[in-house]
Amino acid sequence: MRIINLLPADVYTVINKSILTEIDKNNVISLYEPIIGHSAVSLYFTLWRDLDKLEIMSLDFHHHHLMTIMKTDLATIKLAREALEAVGLLKTYYKDGNVGSYIYELYSPLSAQDFFNHPVFNIVLYNNIGKREYEILKEEYQKVKFNLDEYEDVSKKLNEVYQTSDIVPEFDVRDRESNIPLVDNQVDFDLIISTLPKGIINEKAFNKRVKDLINNLSFVYGLDTMQMTDLIRMVVNEKGFIDKKELRIEARKYYQYSHDGKLPTFIYRTQPEYLKTPIGDQSNRAKIIYVFENTTPYDFLKNKYKGSTPSKRDLNIMENLLVDMQLKPAVVNVLIDYVLKINNNKLNTNFIEAIAGQWKRAGVETAPEAMSLAEKEQKKYAKRIAVKSNVKNPLEKPIWFKEEYKSEEMTKEEQQELEDMFKDFR
Repeated sequence: MRIINLLPADVYTVINKSILTEIDKNNVISLYEPIIGHSAVSLYFTLWRDLDKLEIMSLDFHHHHLMTIMKTDLATIKLAREALEAVGLLKTYYKDGNVGSYIYELYSPLSAQDFFNHPVFNIVLYNNIGKREYEILKEEYQKVKFNLDEYEDVSKKLNEVYQTSDIVPEFDVRDRESNIPLVDNQVDFDLIISTLPKGIINEKAFNKRVKDLINNLSFVYGLDTMQMTDLIRMVVNEKGFIDKKELRIEARKYYQYSHDGKLPTFIYRTQPEYLKTPIGDQSNRAKIIYVFENTTPYDFLKNKYKGSTPSKRDLNIMENLLVDMQLKPAVVNVLIDYVLKINNNKLNTNFIEAIAGQWKRAGVETAPEAMSLAEKEQKKYAKRIAVKSNVKNPLEKPIWFKEEYKSEEMTKEEQQELEDMFKDFR
C-alpha cells in the first residue's frame, strides 16, 4: 500500500454506514478505548459530530478543521484514524486531485457479546487492563438469566394481532452495521520462500491450508516472518513438505521459551456468556455445570493437581484443545474431568484427542451438551466391556453422571467428591 502524506488542506467527507446508539457509545469508551486510546476515540466521536442532523453525511471539511477541534497535530490524527481502521470502526477511501480527498465511512462498534467472544479483542483488552479491571468490566455486561423451564410462552405472533395487506412497501432503510475487522496475512510468504535454501522446500508446500495455519500460528504466538521462517526450516520433511503438527509444536515451544514457560491467554478464559446456562436451577447438577462454565481450564486443571502447577505436558494438551481444536472452555473442563475419572487419573493425549474430535464434529459448545454426550458414550463403552468381561458396570465414572443427587443413594466417597468439587471451585 502506497504512502499518502496527509495535509491540513486535504478535504474529507464523513458517510454514516450505521446507527450509533447510547449503548454503542458506552461500548466504544469501555471496550475499545483501552485498546485504541483516547485520541482515536476522540476522532471517532468528532467525525460523528461532523454529520448532518439526519446523521447520514457531512459537509466537506478540511483536515485543519480536525486539528482545530481536537487541539492536536496531523500526525496524531493519522495514527488515531489508523487505529479506528484496525478495529473496524472506520473505513478510509482516498482520491488524488489538486488537494487530497478522503471519504471516511463510520461503523458501529461490536456488541458487548461479540466483543467478549472476539478471538483478538477479548485477549488484547485483558492484557491491556489486567485481570481485576477485566473482571469488573465483564461483570458490568453480565446478562441476567432466568430459568423459564416451568413457564409457558404465551406471547402472540405478529399475524395473530395484525392483519396483513397485499401491498408491501419496500424501503432501503439504514441499519446498524458493524465492520468486523479481518486479520490480514501475518507474514510475508514471498520472503519466507525466497529465504529458504533452494531444494529444501517443495513448490507445492505452501497450499491454502498451510498458509492459513502459518498465519494463525503467527497471530496466536506473535511470530514475525523471520521467526516463522526459522521454525519452518525445522519442520520440513524429506519430501519438502511442512509437517503441520511439528510446526504447531515448535511455535508453541518458541512462545513458551520467550514467555517464561507460559502459554497464550486462551487457557485463562472462561466460557463465553452466551453459551452459559441460565441461573435459577439449584440442583447439584446445575452447580457442577456452573463450576465448568465459570472456571478457566487452567484453574480447573490446577485444582485437579491439588493446587500445584500442572505439568507442561498437560498444559500443552489443554492448549491444543482450545487453540488447535477450538473447543469452548467449559467443554474442555468437562473433557478433563471425564477423562481423569475414567482413565485412572491420567490425561492420555491420543485418548483425549479422539474424544475431542468426536465432540468437535458433533458441534458440542456447552457444558450440558458435553456432559450428555460423555454419558451416552460411556454407557455404550461400559456395556461392551460388561459383555466381554461379564462384569456389571466395570468402569469408573464422574459424579455428574448421576441424574439425581439424593444423599441416601450416594456412597460416602461420592458425597465427599461432590463436596470437594463445590469447595474447590467456589
